[in-house]
Amino acid sequence: MTICAYAAVYLIWGSTYLAIRVAVGDIPPLLLMGVRCTTAGALMLAWAAVRRERATWRQWRHAAIAGGLMIAGTYGALGWAEQRLASGIAALLSATSPLWLTTLDWPTSGRPGVTTIAGLALGIAGVAALVAAGSPAGVNVPAALVLVAGTMTWAAGSLYSRPPRLPASVALGAGMPLVAGGLMLLVASLASRETAHYDIHRASHAALWALAYLIVFGSLVGFSAYAWLLRVAPASRVGTHAYVNPLVAVALGWSVAGEPVTATTGVAAAMIAASVAMVLKGGR
Repeated sequence: MTICAYAAVYLIWGSTYLAIRVAVGDIPPLLLMGVRCTTAGALMLAWAAVRRERATWRQWRHAAIAGGLMIAGTYGALGWAEQRLASGIAALLSATSPLWLTTLDWPTSGRPGVTTIAGLALGIAGVAALVAAGSPAGVNVPAALVLVAGTMTWAAGSLYSRPPRLPASVALGAGMPLVAGGLMLLVASLASRETAHYDIHRASHAALWALAYLIVFGSLVGFSAYAWLLRVAPASRVGTHAYVNPLVAVALGWSVAGEPVTATTGVAAAMIAASVAMVLKGGR
């Protein structure tokens, strides 16, 4: 079960960066992310209702805060930034989340061990090498800063969403923040008038398929696995998905979009793989 959950957040989430890049080409970013998250969250809540699982109003208030941080803040920033950044670059910038997760988790879980800290540092170095190798044309600085800020809100929301604030049920624990954050994104989409001149009939089949993939695999499968892992594993280990996601994104960029893979990319990939192993094995 644990291996499958890690595979979901490592591999599936790595592929979602390309799917988002395809979708935002035809669908406004806040609308895209709002529909994605609200739909996936509603399906999870429906499954929880079938299982007769319930949440209190207090837990819903916590879910609104977690959803505002993890979903509205992070996915809103990601969707907006991917209009200006390549999918691989977006994944590379998102790789800072283990640093924020581990740092914010210190007060409750204690300072990570030397091996974990060394692994995090090695992973950051590997990501820096990938950025240097994969972005010869440069990076849109405002988009990059917005994306990093969104990554920080993801880390804060991930830690905030742990029980007992949210129900122990994976369906409720994942579905409630998705619905809350998704609704916030839809409200933001309407308030910003990004849909004022948008016609859904103009969306390409590729964009609609990408949206469907994001709903089913990116949110239903991936977010459920992530929510479950946060309950059974240390945040620093769960956060290592951000080191593997760029590898998946770069590989898809090479195989699907024809992006070159250099020797530097291979070295950086080895560094990131080693960092994941160190963090997974490192103790506090």
